[in-house]
Amino acid sequence: MDEFRPLEEYGLIGNLETCALVGQDGAVDWCCLPYIDSPSVFADILDPDEGGRFSVTPSGEFEATQQYMERTNVLQTTFETESGTVTLTDFMPVIEERENEEPQRRGIYRQVACTEGTVELDVEFSPRFDFARAETTVESIEEGAFASGDDRRLFLSSPVDLDTDGDGATATFSLDAHESAWFTLGYMMHTPDDDENCEALLDRTVDYWREWAHSCDESECLFGGVGHDHVVRSELVLKLLYYRETGAMVAAPTTSLPEDPGGVRNWDYRYSWIRDGSVTVRALTGLGHVEEATGFVDRFLEHSREGDTAEVQPLYGVEGEIDLEEEHLDHFRGYLDSQPVRVGNEAADQVQLDVYGDLVLAYYQRFWSDGGEISDENWESLSGIADYVSEHWDDEGAGIWELRGEPRQLVHSKVMCWIALDRILDLADRTGRDGPLDEWRDAHEAIRSSVLEHGYDEEVGAFTQSYEGTEMDATGLLIALSGILPFDDERVVSTVETVQEQLANDDGLVYRYEDDDLEGDEARFVFCSFWLVNALVAIGRTDEAWTVFENILDYASPLGLIAEEIDAENDRQLGNFPQGFSHIGLVNSAMYLREGDYDWANVDPLGGPTLVQEGDQEDQQGFEGKELTQESER
Repeated sequence: MDEFRPLEEYGLIGNLETCALVGQDGAVDWCCLPYIDSPSVFADILDPDEGGRFSVTPSGEFEATQQYMERTNVLQTTFETESGTVTLTDFMPVIEERENEEPQRRGIYRQVACTEGTVELDVEFSPRFDFARAETTVESIEEGAFASGDDRRLFLSSPVDLDTDGDGATATFSLDAHESAWFTLGYMMHTPDDDENCEALLDRTVDYWREWAHSCDESECLFGGVGHDHVVRSELVLKLLYYRETGAMVAAPTTSLPEDPGGVRNWDYRYSWIRDGSVTVRALTGLGHVEEATGFVDRFLEHSREGDTAEVQPLYGVEGEIDLEEEHLDHFRGYLDSQPVRVGNEAADQVQLDVYGDLVLAYYQRFWSDGGEISDENWESLSGIADYVSEHWDDEGAGIWELRGEPRQLVHSKVMCWIALDRILDLADRTGRDGPLDEWRDAHEAIRSSVLEHGYDEEVGAFTQSYEGTEMDATGLLIALSGILPFDDERVVSTVETVQEQLANDDGLVYRYEDDDLEGDEARFVFCSFWLVNALVAIGRTDEAWTVFENILDYASPLGLIAEEIDAENDRQLGNFPQGFSHIGLVNSAMYLREGDYDWANVDPLGGPTLVQEGDQEDQQGFEGKELTQESER
């Protein structure tokens, strides 16, 4: 029985429609086709016996390393064997429809090239459609193999003859130095099997990523010094989680990678959360990628205009689907034997009042990118949000952690409602827009008074998770960044210190909360650990913040990828992988740590400071913006 591969030994490739995980053994162990929230075709990461894989691997023993081609999402796995060395290059072309050109081919492109000696390689092609629930048929064709199942088709173009056994295909072949071979797996249509066409697509894909990702003189870059390369990799990961067709931002490309190995904390993150997308947008905007921000904000403001604002869900499918019914795949073992394996997510039906603050913060960033103008449609959406929040801020809910027990009066949710009104009122002042401003101001003050009276526990010395109890929650760190109190207020400082004492370890890795209503335990939550960095900066402990930041970076994979959680005791990553929240946190903490040029009156509690200063809204292009460049000693 095959063992499960550590998450740190996977790389991610994608095409802004879907993604694939490629292991250090050369196996595609996870891929959903044709879209990121479609049923899987390869799912060995969830079940090494039944999930399905597509591997190109040396026949004998080998040592492997992985790297990305510089400033791209093109992955290279190098195998060192006793007889020689080969490099496997994996990528998915980003679909760009160009005038007077045939549509580009969708697929996974794999080139294996021998650079030294002679290497024998094994190929295994064993797709399993519909999460391995559909009958799969694999047949030999002249160019390679044809697979079908669940009304879906795959075409594998192979340079070597494949042996098929009905539900899979295999081959063994050798390459000598300076020889190479292309395997192309197409879906929806055949992929080109001509080496020249494949090389051209590789070049075009490399160019696409390098033109999109930032380039800089690191000595003059805002993010120069510690963490620079991690920021660049995070930028590229976040782009892979962007579903270009609709502007959706996906939380992670995987489902049911466990927070607690062997336990039940296994969730499907292949959807677009308002919260996750909002902070992703603000990170990408800070990096100069305004197009992604525009698409996301427009999409969710449109949702808020459709019917009652209360109908805005915390999450949607990438095409805007609202029915994300949860089901269990009981036939899968689950990663590290963790069940249930879930697809769908019933959190879509929860009340999460904090998402209104997230959406307003995303628009607030967009407002500056738009030159300080608000369209009539967008003001209509913002007004609807302000009306709804004014009436419902004191409702109970599930909150940011999507707690599955009884709804509660959650402190963070109320703070985010306050932020929603705070930023909308600020926008009204700046633009002269009208509305029931007095009612919004009354609610704005009522929320603040309620949070300060009921959210802070004198005996605990901190803002707690809810009005009903004294349990600590990492969201207390965001009080320091919300603007509801000054940074140096003793209640803010005490909350940061209490979170450190009760929820953080010596490296600064933070648990989300003390307890919830589920069985088992979870590991340290990476996003919360970056919140600690930001909060420490806010209260003036920058040196300490740098130490925590560098400690977190030490847990990134060799490729710079980070999962949802870190099991510090066993030095491993857990949860869905790679996680957008984690990479957002990295980018935004890098911004906080270089806060010298920022306007801290516009702090964004989940993301970073608003990267526009009063009276200077020009040339704000992230890495290249002259106002964002400063010297750093680190």
